Amino acid sequence: MPTNSSRQSILQKISFARKRRMIFNEVTNANSVEIYKPILPDAVTCFKNELESINGQCFVCENELDLYTKLNSFVHQNHFPFLYSRDSYIVNTLKTCKIPFSMNDSDFEGMQAGITGCEFLIARTGSVMVSSASISGRQMNIYPPVHIVLAHVSQLVNYPEDALIAIQEKYGESIPSTISTITGPSRTADIEKTLVLGAHGPKEFIVFLCKD
Repeated sequence: MPTNSSRQSILQKISFARKRRMIFNEVTNANSVEIYKPILPDAVTCFKNELESINGQCFVCENELDLYTKLNSFVHQNHFPFLYSRDSYIVNTLKTCKIPFSMNDSDFEGMQAGITGCEFLIARTGSVMVSSASISGRQMNIYPPVHIVLAHVSQLVNYPEDALIAIQEKYGESIPSTISTITGPSRTADIEKTLVLGAHGPKEFIVFLCKD
């Protein structure tokens, strides 16, 4: 049996823990607190501004014809010999639009630019959500020196939690094994606090966003 002093000590510890829990709940109760800045002036512009503020690029296109016209110009301006893709839908469209491409394994290591789709776009952070369920595979999100993403406005959500809810609704119980977000080009400032792009992945990150 505990003595009166030890019993009192135990009760004091319980009381202290209870008070800490109450304080924690009060501090972390964010139901009425705005965590993120508002989406201004609209989701498309917000996404574009946020992505470009972290050294990414975003081309907003009126429709798919405009998208592939701008993509073709981008390829020629950057003198890419071809765009590498593993997505058959993208490849067929590139072929129709006469944009040079390859999906041969022998061209993978030598690619200068890779092109993929995505799951969702997050306006507030300028991020692109990708998953292991993608036809392109996870390698295409980290290997190409230049990573080009094709997306539609219907894939655009406001905040990160909206993207998580959306991907849960999309896949239900068959949720992908890997879900991640890409926020601009790969970067590091580990060496002498100097920002270096392309340290652990693509040096350039470009999103072509189709309104239609």
